[in-house]
Amino acid sequence: MRAAFWIPAALLAWAQVGYGLFVAALHRLRDERPPRPAVLAAPGPPVVSLIVAAHGEAGLIEEKVRNALALDWPRERLEVIVAVDGGAEPGADATAYLARKAGADQVLELARTGKVRAQDAGVRAARGTLLAFSDANAQWEPGALRALAAAFEDPEIAYACGRVTFVGDGGTNQEGLYWRYDLWLRAHESALASVTAGNGAIYAVRRDAYLEGDPRVSHDLALPFRLVKGGLRAVYVPEARATERMVPTIEGEWARKRRMMRHAWPVIALGGLLNPVGYPPLYALMVVSHRLLRYAAPFLHLLALGAALALSRERLYRLAALAQLALLGAAAAGGRVRARPLLVARYYVLTTASIAAGAYDWLRHGTPAGWDTAEGAR
Repeated sequence: MRAAFWIPAALLAWAQVGYGLFVAALHRLRDERPPRPAVLAAPGPPVVSLIVAAHGEAGLIEEKVRNALALDWPRERLEVIVAVDGGAEPGADATAYLARKAGADQVLELARTGKVRAQDAGVRAARGTLLAFSDANAQWEPGALRALAAAFEDPEIAYACGRVTFVGDGGTNQEGLYWRYDLWLRAHESALASVTAGNGAIYAVRRDAYLEGDPRVSHDLALPFRLVKGGLRAVYVPEARATERMVPTIEGEWARKRRMMRHAWPVIALGGLLNPVGYPPLYALMVVSHRLLRYAAPFLHLLALGAALALSRERLYRLAALAQLALLGAAAAGGRVRARPLLVARYYVLTTASIAAGAYDWLRHGTPAGWDTAEGAR
């Protein structure tokens, strides 16, 4: 019973705090991996195809296309493709029409097969040697594409993601606090080896390295580790910046993460993330620490709490049980009182619980390829 408390408690402490201290210290002790120079310099900047998969984005797509066309990149070497998931279905909204009106080079009106298959269709139609991807609600800074593309001067790098800053955070959501910590971890992982996940708002992939995969699973989680298993690198480029509007409430963030985890669990359990074959040793430790233990967090919390309650006759375990119950109480209070410590507690509890809720949804109902945005979520 003591092991049932101390093992999950130690794993939680490592995943939430210890791992970050470890990669920061290791990065300080070791130099960053030097880039491998290209064997032959390209005669000019590569042709880039910027692919935006969109479903029901009539209110955003014109602004997104204009933002893409304003990037600091030669216009003759930039192709903007909008792949409209469900655009060929009866009753589709005006997303495709508005994308053409705004100046997109190609607009694909597709059957409703989900975001990943829409991206695959965009790749098949693209003429670029570098594929960039973004969401309709993400706005790139003018120099973002140039910063992303610079990473690919190293032929070992097959994937690069940028930095997203959330705006409009006047509500209760505390996602920005968590996101800054996650980006800090990514910066260290990228410098030492490769990132363990990307983000859908701003990233790019070499055309010859692009992999089609399970349509239920986003590129954010699936592409980086699959490319690393192929002997390539996936990196973080903080100079490539974009903004995205934050879900205003913690409850909206709960719905968003629950939806995301329903799509993540197939790749965690069945898609190869758990399989260590092909991982370099340091990267394997990163995947376990930053991904697998984070996804195990709700179950580790429950195991530690149950063991602490069973051992509560002893003062140490009684205090440990009270600490976890106090966290739950603070999270409940955060639904009524907008005090920062209570909101942080509520954010942590609900987003951790969303991992388990997503697993339940996956096990009970499966995972569809497409999804509709949860109310209040982006």
